[in-house]
Amino acid sequence: MSGVTGTGGGTSIRKDDHIFLAPSGVQKELMKPTDIFVLDYPTKTYIRKPQTLKPSQCTPLFLAAFDRGAGCTIHTHSQWAVLITLLVERDHGKEACFEVEQLEQIKGIGKGRGKQGSLGYYDKLVIPIIENTAQEEDLTESLEEAMERYPDTYAVLVRRHGIYVWGDNVHKAKTQCESLDYIFQLAVEMHKLGLPWTAPKGLSEG
Repeated sequence: MSGVTGTGGGTSIRKDDHIFLAPSGVQKELMKPTDIFVLDYPTKTYIRKPQTLKPSQCTPLFLAAFDRGAGCTIHTHSQWAVLITLLVERDHGKEACFEVEQLEQIKGIGKGRGKQGSLGYYDKLVIPIIENTAQEEDLTESLEEAMERYPDTYAVLVRRHGIYVWGDNVHKAKTQCESLDYIFQLAVEMHKLGLPWTAPKGLSEG
């Protein structure tokens, strides 16, 4: 998956009351079943904790997504996501979100928590951006605040770092992560050509 390079990034799956977490500092393609941490969701205690490995520093951020109903969360260090955060900051300021519309791949993103179906061609995709911190777990408060401000989002960008993406299940989290990476790459290329990410007022429908 794009953005999960080296030992960077991470993923977690919720199945009923169990949370399955990839370990920290391990290449994801080299993981074995015995490397996976298992957390009891109600008590937040480890059921299985491999002795030679460390749990992911992303764990509290993954839990924030599970608390809002996610079934799977993915964190990547996508270069396209990083570039988007820098372009938005330069052109619109640190408080701005990434916004794009009238791209077919937007249909790969869900409408929001508890809503049926996906975004349409004329819908505007809005992804909030938070500032990076020295330690991964210190992002938790900012991530939770972004989730509260943008309850329909399935992703939060982290400036100069990457992105957190989640979905109702593994399939939706994976396809939304891949769709967003495609959209970010396309948006960077559009920016090079001076093409806008959103339609001029009066030309957007829906």
